[in-house]
Amino acid sequence: MPQLNPADWAPQLIWLLITFGILYVLMAWVALPRIGAVIDKRAAKIAADLDAAEKNKRETEDAIAAYEQALAEAKQKAHAIVDEGRAKLKAETDAERAKLDQELAKKSAEAAARIEKARDSAMKEISTVATEAAADIVTKLIGTAPSKAEVEKAVAAARKA
Repeated sequence: MPQLNPADWAPQLIWLLITFGILYVLMAWVALPRIGAVIDKRAAKIAADLDAAEKNKRETEDAIAAYEQALAEAKQKAHAIVDEGRAKLKAETDAERAKLDQELAKKSAEAAARIEKARDSAMKEISTVATEAAADIVTKLIGTAPSKAEVEKAVAAARKA
């Protein structure tokens, strides 16, 4: 085997040094700078992506905050509209209730007046009926008809008692 022959070792070492020297130069000046550039480019892209993600996160948080603020304002406006509607309905209801109360009071007063008139009329008729009945009773009991003035006086005295 020629590799193990000590006389061939010197040219083999020289070619070994030349080959590794050329590989070292190629690696140091061509391959490693390209690999380094790719690694740097990738690191820059990752950093840019992280910055963009952070920017998007801030924008999203700002949008969420704006949305929540708009939602809170909308809720506040809705509550104000509901409260205004309630107040308006309450005012309308109170006005209608007052109107109905006035109408009921008027009708009640009219009914009370009619009742009072009917009672007075009935009391007058009761007096007339009581006077006639008393005159008939006295006539049947004693056989003589009393005067109308005496019977009315007696009925009036009985009503007061």
